[in-house]
Amino acid sequence: QVQLVESGGGLVQPGGSLRLSCVASGFTFSDYAMSWYRQAPGKEREWVASISSGDDNTYYPDSIQGRFTISRESAENTVYLHMDSLKPEDTAVYYCYAARGLLSRYWGQGTQVTVSS
Repeated sequence: QVQLVESGGGLVQPGGSLRLSCVASGFTFSDYAMSWYRQAPGKEREWVASISSGDDNTYYPDSIQGRFTISRESAENTVYLHMDSLKPEDTAVYYCYAARGLLSRYWGQGTQVTVSS
């Protein structure tokens, strides 16, 4: 059974940092590109970061570049999202996403991040 289990969300003050984790099981983690997405209330789901399989290249939208860092630890079947300089507009549910080709794609259940003073 495929599972992606996110953790690490919570309440943080503006300017603070958080590290999200996503533990994968039920598929060959090293074969999959891993990503983080987020969805704020009333908004569409938004891509946040990706890391490729094999060579671990990382990709970010311009709005995120420099503040968030995605990484993966294949020995632990885990992908991380380290978030710095958090802003209130980063408040959202953050989702882990695994993809291999066009047919094998999985989502986690999400973890809430709230940035507020």
